[in-house]
Amino acid sequence: MTTDGNGNGNDSGNGSGRSDERVSVLGLGAMGSALADALVKAGHATTVWNRSPGKADGLVARGAEAAATAGDAVRAGRLVIVCLLDHASVHEVLDPLSRELAGRALVNVTTTSPEQSRELAAWADRAGIAYLDGGIMAVPQMIGEPGSSVLYSGSADVFRRYEPLLDLWGTSTYFGEDPGLASLYDLALLASMYVMFAGFMHGAAMVAPAGVTAGEFAAMAAPWLTAMTGSFREYAEVIDGGDYTVEGQQSLEFSDLGDILTASSDQGVGTEAVAMVQGLIRRQIDAGHGAEGFARIFESIRRPAQGVSPRT
Repeated sequence: MTTDGNGNGNDSGNGSGRSDERVSVLGLGAMGSALADALVKAGHATTVWNRSPGKADGLVARGAEAAATAGDAVRAGRLVIVCLLDHASVHEVLDPLSRELAGRALVNVTTTSPEQSRELAAWADRAGIAYLDGGIMAVPQMIGEPGSSVLYSGSADVFRRYEPLLDLWGTSTYFGEDPGLASLYDLALLASMYVMFAGFMHGAAMVAPAGVTAGEFAAMAAPWLTAMTGSFREYAEVIDGGDYTVEGQQSLEFSDLGDILTASSDQGVGTEAVAMVQGLIRRQIDAGHGAEGFARIFESIRRPAQGVSPRT
């Protein structure tokens, strides 16, 4: 199903997800260009704008229409996609265009904090703009490919109306009317990813003095880390149940990372990444919970100690 200009569902008849409704994309960095390209490939009439010239040339060659100004782009479409640098740049571009945006649907996939997303939604509401916030869980090359997903929250009407179009970018998941929830999930998932990446790089640094390349280490680390992600559900059950004494868990005392820290120092590499985890472990051990499960470090994160430096 696609939507017509009045928001009514109607079959395109060709299964391509094409629509006659014009879409405008503001911001043509790597991600914005990928989003616009997916729309053009699907046959959507797409107007694009970027602050610096030249970014639209490739898209225009493939069928997009370039707008001279952000205002021209907004006026061209009923659906406006914004993919800019940050929260401040969104306001810088859109604030002067609030009247032109009134009555239109605005989907903001710029990375912002949850509170910034809520502030933008409130600004949009005051201006009569239907606002949907999005968090993209993909790199530009993944857009429109398996594994790409985009998280949304905010206007349910906008999400329902444009869901077939949004699905062109990846699997769409809607978290409800709170416009900050998509950003919250987005940043929480990114936090998990970056800490995992830091752990991999720490390991690669440890073995480098022994002549092991990062590529060789990756060949060992990838299947090991993939297998370990199966523990997420088990940890989640313990955390949600609130009982860190359940049998079968690896205790905090057994999880002490002192040997890793010593080996890292002996190899001459930094210990910051591992010391961070050790600090979370030690905080719970020092509080008398050493015999409880490793998942209890969740409490160290949820209730951070004020003015206490992690112990190693």
